[in-house]
Amino acid sequence: MLLTETTPAQWAVVALAAIIVFWMVGAYNRLVALRNDIGAAWQRIDAALKHRAAVLPPLLAALREPLAGEAGALDALQAAQAQGAQAAMALGARPVAPAAAAAWVQAEAALRAHASRVRALLDQQPDCRDSPAVAALLRAWRDADAELGFARRVFDDAAQAYNEAAAQRPTRWLLRLYGFGPAGLVSGSGP
Repeated sequence: MLLTETTPAQWAVVALAAIIVFWMVGAYNRLVALRNDIGAAWQRIDAALKHRAAVLPPLLAALREPLAGEAGALDALQAAQAQGAQAAMALGARPVAPAAAAAWVQAEAALRAHASRVRALLDQQPDCRDSPAVAALLRAWRDADAELGFARRVFDDAAQAYNEAAAQRPTRWLLRLYGFGPAGLVSGSGP
């Protein structure tokens, strides 16, 4: 068997192949890190959702008697919370899934609509709204909503950074190879 010397052209091909492989590994690692940032941002949203969810049962219990004639509005708020929790679980399982993000945004919009209805009912009954127990729970709800609004912005910033990195010309050619797609945004669900 004869061994031949490698030519400069062969070395150039090997060097080019090595550069491409290292670039692909680097692009993959960058996308994975950005996806992990989205997951970490989701944890902030999840914590805010749990805080808000902990406030709702005592708030509804405190409102059942004074708003007995509006039990439908209270039940609708409770059902919207349950639907939102389900959508949040689906998004939490896959924080970069655009369809799950869109479903959660819709569930949050429904929850906001029902919460607005209950707040409007409370505005018509200031004695109930201003009672110490209800006022404290409403404050806790508003605080949780503010926390959620901030967490959503952090999530969207992380998702936008990932989407921008994925859209860059050489990296986007590799998305199919890696099985990655665009991340969904949750900014449509403002506080």
